[in-house]
Amino acid sequence: MTCTINLKGIIINKNSLHSYPLISYVIPMQRRKHDHLEWLEFDILSDIPKLHHAVILRQGVSGPSSSDKMIEDEGFKQDQLQGIQRQLQHHSKRMVRGIGCHQDKIALVDGASSAEIPLHDGLMSAIPGHTLIMKHADCQIALFYDPVRHAVANVHSGWRGSVKNIYAKAIDQMHAKFGSKPADLLVCISPSLGPDNAEFINYASELPEEFWQFQVKPLYFDFWSISEWQLQNAGILPHHIEIARLCTYSNPHDFFSYRRDKTIARQNATYITLT
Repeated sequence: MTCTINLKGIIINKNSLHSYPLISYVIPMQRRKHDHLEWLEFDILSDIPKLHHAVILRQGVSGPSSSDKMIEDEGFKQDQLQGIQRQLQHHSKRMVRGIGCHQDKIALVDGASSAEIPLHDGLMSAIPGHTLIMKHADCQIALFYDPVRHAVANVHSGWRGSVKNIYAKAIDQMHAKFGSKPADLLVCISPSLGPDNAEFINYASELPEEFWQFQVKPLYFDFWSISEWQLQNAGILPHHIEIARLCTYSNPHDFFSYRRDKTIARQNATYITLT
């Protein structure tokens, strides 16, 4: 794959396997630190007034260790949430966490919502002070922001979410609930499993044929480009999309990875909140 970067920090991916160009920002994410907590911010969201977001890194979050690799580490979760609360200070009135299940349900968060919403892979809100949090380890998190209607969504998508096109569903639901127009939305995709490590030996039965053009080498798929393609097909403007293009599997210093570590006890956290 060859890339051409213009002076505005936009990348045009000219992949011979694709029949179209994909265009997105490739300005590196901004790394920040407060006390012991470290996080990344997206360039196109970082300077927007009354909006806070972060991809929380491994550093500065500890908590007691769990012996069960397939159950969330409660001590670590609480330490992570407390770090987010300290970082946000007075900007967050309450934190709401979606518990993903690799489906496509998205919850509307309001004053009556509980602190944890199970069996939902996305959260959306237009209420200031509500911090929307999703956990992930190799899966993508997409942050949606409507600057016209001041509404947000935080959506988790693994490969099953991509197959269900959960991002298109999020766009449809933001339109239904807030009147959001796709052309107004800014969408940012978190660090996640990169194409060099996204092996799908059963892709013929697991992935739809329209995904097969994103095979970068036998059995390996570029889900960053799949998501970008889906977003553009749903009406998101190319220059309104920012993809981290950081692989969680390949960066153990900063990110947890289920494929690498074979555990869900500790995961990355990404949040967005209106103020």
